[in-house]
Amino acid sequence: MMAGYATGELMTLSVVWRRRALLVLGTFFITLFIVLRTWNVYGDPSPWSPQKNLLFSLMSFLRCNKYPPSLLYLLMTLGPALVFIALLDGKTNWLLEHFRIFGRVPLFYYLLHLPLLHGIAILFSYARFGNTSGVCQSVVTLQGVPQPPSSGCGYNLAVVYAVWIAAVLLLYPVCRWFAALKRRRREAIFSYL
Repeated sequence: MMAGYATGELMTLSVVWRRRALLVLGTFFITLFIVLRTWNVYGDPSPWSPQKNLLFSLMSFLRCNKYPPSLLYLLMTLGPALVFIALLDGKTNWLLEHFRIFGRVPLFYYLLHLPLLHGIAILFSYARFGNTSGVCQSVVTLQGVPQPPSSGCGYNLAVVYAVWIAAVLLLYPVCRWFAALKRRRREAIFSYL
């Protein structure tokens, strides 16, 4: 969110200057990530190390702390995002127009997706275990040490992606409605949602 606020002024520039600024900033972030991560000098508490093959070495290189977000995590996610925005700026087609709905109501989407995903987790827990004990189970002890999940807990990546796509599709009509409402109404509260 802070990156959005910080780059908000860039979006008021002319298209040519905006694209150039986003591309330069994104490329700088990616380059800084590669330099800092290669030397393991700063930015993440977990250093990377060469592994048994190139794929695992790459995974070690890209594994950065998301919570709390490390500098390297921010650089490796925001850099490509800024480059992507620069490349798509001014472009339009039917697919991009659908995605722009979410960009017009980001906080609204964020606030809705949390209870939706929690509700889906409760439904999955009832379907799989007959109760909700798996939903509320903590993976961190009071001492702050992560514990491995219990056996039979969790779902494979295909299920996770299917739930993610389902949540986006379920929230699309609501977000589209709210984006239209924001366009018609001028109360201050709508500028935040």
